[in-house]
Amino acid sequence: MVLTDSLLDFFLETRAHTEHLCAPLEIEDYVVQPIVDVSPPKWHLGHTSWFFEEFILKPHSANYTEFNSDFSFVFNSYYETVGKRVVRADRGNMSRPSVQSVYEYRSHITDAIKKLFQEKQDTVLNDLLEIGIHHEKQHQELLLTDIKYILGNNPLLPVYSTNFNEHPRTQQPQDWILISEGVYEIGHANTQFCYDNELGRHKVYVHPFEISNSLTTNAEYIAFIKAGGYQKFDLWHAEAWDWVCQNTIEAPLYWHKIGEEWHYYSLDGLKLVEPDAPVTHLSYYEAFAFAQWKGCRLPTEFEWEIAQREFQWGVRWEWTESAYLPYPNYQKADGALGEYNGKFMANQKVLRGGSVATPIKHTRSTYRNFFHPNLRWQYTGLRLAK
Repeated sequence: MVLTDSLLDFFLETRAHTEHLCAPLEIEDYVVQPIVDVSPPKWHLGHTSWFFEEFILKPHSANYTEFNSDFSFVFNSYYETVGKRVVRADRGNMSRPSVQSVYEYRSHITDAIKKLFQEKQDTVLNDLLEIGIHHEKQHQELLLTDIKYILGNNPLLPVYSTNFNEHPRTQQPQDWILISEGVYEIGHANTQFCYDNELGRHKVYVHPFEISNSLTTNAEYIAFIKAGGYQKFDLWHAEAWDWVCQNTIEAPLYWHKIGEEWHYYSLDGLKLVEPDAPVTHLSYYEAFAFAQWKGCRLPTEFEWEIAQREFQWGVRWEWTESAYLPYPNYQKADGALGEYNGKFMANQKVLRGGSVATPIKHTRSTYRNFFHPNLRWQYTGLRLAK
């Protein structure tokens, strides 16, 4: 069990960081929702507060006073067990509650949690607080990438912050790492925090394979574009080819051809594509097609986990060839928290690693992210295998 004092500090640090991420925003930025997959910043601020209220304060704090009874409806996301909620696509239509009111709600929740945990210590509460903290950290990443989508689809392409570096130089000369065939253990194995989808540690057999020690770069991806990669249907799954044609896809998200040069929108503004930086904002469809063009493939999530100790990871979420499925002996939690991961185990691909938007203390080698194969608003890239 994590000590309450250190866990409470972790909670307060996390709450402060969420608000720090919103500091560069104009008030008008808080409500925008360009597409269904992107939630307004105001909604993230409210939802991460609702989570603590719904799962900790209401059932475990006898003296807790609800901030606003309507907020349970407004800020529930997908928890059917908890009750009705605003349709996801309508989150951007809510001019009320005001941004000020949502910040007051956050303060109300933060103060109530602090008071509760200063008065009471038990394992159940600590476990709930810990998952609530990591839930908010997940939303910090979503918040940052949603802000990028909101600003990146503004015709003025405004700067979010000049201090955010999306393309850290962590790359090394490309080489292939040979992994021997054998039986390997997969899944979370220590007492530190993890999600339930990482549990069910089990053995897998893998054939010998090679995996790149570095991520695919922008320069490599530009070569794919110049070679007509988006016009060669034989590189794509049928569903992916339909997606390319119907949406006129010809480059990664946020890329703009200006004259003869590719530029991309970053949180610090529009700039020339950096050739040596890892390519990002790719769908699984594009990652697969690129790997086909290179005569390679994407690694499975098991191959990635086995090999990850050999290379630096963490600047891009990396698409894998694995479907998002339960591990052997997977146990879904009881009640509403059982909806956290298990009900999404269909029609999605696993991503591994982490990104420049992933908060500190929130990633590990067994972390299983998952998205539908057409999505690319997150910092998603690829690493080749063969």
